[in-house]
Amino acid sequence: MFRKLPGDEARNLVTTSPDTKIVFRPVVVNTPAFLTIGLWVVRLIAGLVRLIWRHPIAVGIVGSLAALAVLVDWRGSVSLVGLALPVLAGWAVIHRPSFSSWIAWPLLASWRRFWIYRRHWQPVMVVSGLGRHLHGRDYLPRLVNVACTPWADLVVVRMLKGQCLEDWTKRADHLAQGFGAISARVTLHAPGVVLLVLPRRDPLAEPIPALPLPDRTSEPPSEVEPVEVGEREDGLPYRLKVHGTHVLVAGATGAGKGSWIWSVIRGLLSGMASGLVEVWALDPKRMELSLGKDLFRGKYAATPEECADLLETAVAQMQQRADKYAGVRRTHTPTVDEPFVLVVVDEVAFLTAYQSDKHLKQRITAALATLTTQGRAVGFGVLAALQDPRKEVMNIRNLFPDKIALRLDESEQVDMVLGDGARDRGALADLISPNPTRGAGIGYVRLETSPDPIRVRATYVSDDDIRAMVAHLPTATADETRAA
Repeated sequence: MFRKLPGDEARNLVTTSPDTKIVFRPVVVNTPAFLTIGLWVVRLIAGLVRLIWRHPIAVGIVGSLAALAVLVDWRGSVSLVGLALPVLAGWAVIHRPSFSSWIAWPLLASWRRFWIYRRHWQPVMVVSGLGRHLHGRDYLPRLVNVACTPWADLVVVRMLKGQCLEDWTKRADHLAQGFGAISARVTLHAPGVVLLVLPRRDPLAEPIPALPLPDRTSEPPSEVEPVEVGEREDGLPYRLKVHGTHVLVAGATGAGKGSWIWSVIRGLLSGMASGLVEVWALDPKRMELSLGKDLFRGKYAATPEECADLLETAVAQMQQRADKYAGVRRTHTPTVDEPFVLVVVDEVAFLTAYQSDKHLKQRITAALATLTTQGRAVGFGVLAALQDPRKEVMNIRNLFPDKIALRLDESEQVDMVLGDGARDRGALADLISPNPTRGAGIGYVRLETSPDPIRVRATYVSDDDIRAMVAHLPTATADETRAA
């Protein structure tokens, strides 16, 4: 027997009549229709205001075309708009280079937000484990904003309470596959908010030609600034700092380590011509740097014995400069008398791991360790190239503050080169194309000052470009030759 009773009577039945079952039904509150409609109208007006505020030019153009169509004739509106839009777009592209930033990319972002991200948001979040479907309700991260650049979508997401950046970096592959992107990189945008970079195409797929040689008539530089070595994914030039740091470039055979080395040397030509920079080269393979050895003005070594001697000479000069600076200053300012010295080592593992002479190996390793631990403050830097990043091969790799990972053979090697968590943050160096045209010179740069890797492609410096560099640099004087 089921019946609904008042509270007092029900409480009496609980104790006196065990056969009677009591059913309690919650009170149903019906929202008045005028309140629901009013709330809907307020939301509609707020959405229109937000649309006009974010895209005023696009809304103005569409509204003007619609008003013009109404004034002419409804029947001719389709043909009028069809003629006006191509003419307007052509005029904007020709006469307004920023047209894409005003209209095209915001419109594309709005379309992709609706068609790609809103439509697939719930299944991608749930399947990847970043969202939950519990008790008939979805608990999902909130899609805050979508912006488009010529090469990628920038998606801002507010994480669920209790999530952290690592939860998202570990699922970067899931996000890329779910939203149809080439790859996915995750960075912290603000507390509790992440930025997803989802490329639609690869802007670095084509080789970048060598940069022009510096103008002989221009005023020589007064300091060693970061050198332009290539381009970033966003199309901006990338400048690599070499003064005041050490750089390790790691990559498999054919990954483009020579492109990075020669791009750096090419960027330092002005400083080399003015005497503010000296480049010392160690070329144990006798292949990569030998074509331009005249650039180094006698500071070139090929055999292991010569390499050990040259490194120990650099250490001696570094220590002399350190004794001079002791108690006077803590930073180096390049001058002709005290230039910045960049020691370039083409295949450092050949000297530190594969060298059969243990005495030479110890000398070279000790000299490199001394340079990388003490050289930054007094104007000595090391740029080393490496094929095998394992610790037993290169046990001083952690002494290089800035690291560049080109194409690598295994995913585990990415973290060996760039540090723990680099691959989860989007440094997919193991997935770089082995095709020399599409992948040589592409790498992920992780600097001491920033944990987020940057995807860069170095310029391709051909043999003819190297010969032109040798011809461009003034020849060494007799005194420089004797000193070398």
